[in-house]
Amino acid sequence: MQDKKKILIVDDELDLVTLMKMRLEFHNYAVVPLYTSKRTIEIVEREKPDLILLDIMMPDMDGYQVCEKLKADEKTKNIPIIIFTADKDEAEKMMKIYKDIGAVDYVRKPFELRILLEKIDELINK
Repeated sequence: MQDKKKILIVDDELDLVTLMKMRLEFHNYAVVPLYTSKRTIEIVEREKPDLILLDIMMPDMDGYQVCEKLKADEKTKNIPIIIFTADKDEAEKMMKIYKDIGAVDYVRKPFELRILLEKIDELINK
């Protein structure tokens, strides 16, 4: 039997993370929830996820900074990152620069979980 692919979700919205975790686990993914971006680098190095879902609007370190740090680190640079936000102005910026910071894709909140699942599946089940 194949090991489950591991996804790290970094978002400060508890309800959204809980819902995403349940849906992803239903689709046979292992999920590591993280509600603050402060320890993301440390958690990524320890957990070694196959993919990271990263919110841009975080209270401590924003998702852009986290993404750039992960991409600059030799141990974490090859992990695909999908960034997302609910903020309309931030979404405009995100769509323009997501590749520049090393993210492989983006989604706007609220998003259809089916579409997110398709993106995840395409990225980590090649």
